Amino acid sequence: MNQVAMMKEIQRLKKQKKGLILSHLYQEDEIQELADFTGDSLELSQKAATAEAEVLIFCGVRFMAETAKILSPQKTVLIPVEEAGCPLADMIEAQDVMVMKEKHPKAAVVCYVNSSAEVKAISDYCCTSSNAAKIVRNIPEEEIIFVPDKNLGSFVAKQVPEKRIILWEGFCPTHNRVTGEDVDNIKKIYPQALLLVHPECRKDVYERADFVGSTSAILKYAKESNAWTMIIGTEKGSLYRLKKENPEKEFVLLSSSMICPDMKKISLDDVYRVLSTMENKVEIDDNIRKRASLALNKMLQYS
Repeated sequence: MNQVAMMKEIQRLKKQKKGLILSHLYQEDEIQELADFTGDSLELSQKAATAEAEVLIFCGVRFMAETAKILSPQKTVLIPVEEAGCPLADMIEAQDVMVMKEKHPKAAVVCYVNSSAEVKAISDYCCTSSNAAKIVRNIPEEEIIFVPDKNLGSFVAKQVPEKRIILWEGFCPTHNRVTGEDVDNIKKIYPQALLLVHPECRKDVYERADFVGSTSAILKYAKESNAWTMIIGTEKGSLYRLKKENPEKEFVLLSSSMICPDMKKISLDDVYRVLSTMENKVEIDDNIRKRASLALNKMLQYS
């Protein structure tokens, strides 16, 4: 079956099964083209919570599909490739959070959405890169345990200096591998270009940036900016929407290494297979789901 025929067959199956295809902005171009809705973690969470579809086909990594199931337990959530994980989410377990809570009993736990359902279940608040600073600023506790991303946590600490933020030493390998030296090198080639980066990047990268924000915030900034050339400091998949929405502008990836292998695991064949077989259903223990939903709903309230 060629690509055009497969996309038509996926659309037929999706309609038959009352499904909705959700895709993260880091997915391959053809997956984003196929999807009914594309977005970053926050936008996908919001869509999953409100969608009327009976079946959600989640083209992203596992914690995202879990989040959709937590927010919409009555829906069937399918992940096309079960092995599509998140190294950042895997850097912390629920037991690690418990140890931190014992050391800092007065602290509130804020977990980044890039975490497992079990970690969300023992956290007080969940956040995304879009609303992390807003959540930390508005909660009553003065001491915050922020897990698992140390780069996002340090960026939040800079924005909310009145809080004492305790960091876990986790990081996104895709964002963390770029350095200030990479910025300096590409700026020599594009000296007039604006630098737009994700807060999962290192401090020496985001401190050099003209704009720091979530993937959706980067898209919005790029669309509204008068600049003609922009250097993009987030995963390569974001270039698809950037170029599609701004064909007259030039977008340059900060580093050719900014590719997440897990985000590239899903193919059209995988989407077709799970829609055909209804396999790879995401299931979460009900007790964990109920506790995790409390933290996630607080995240949505601050969005």
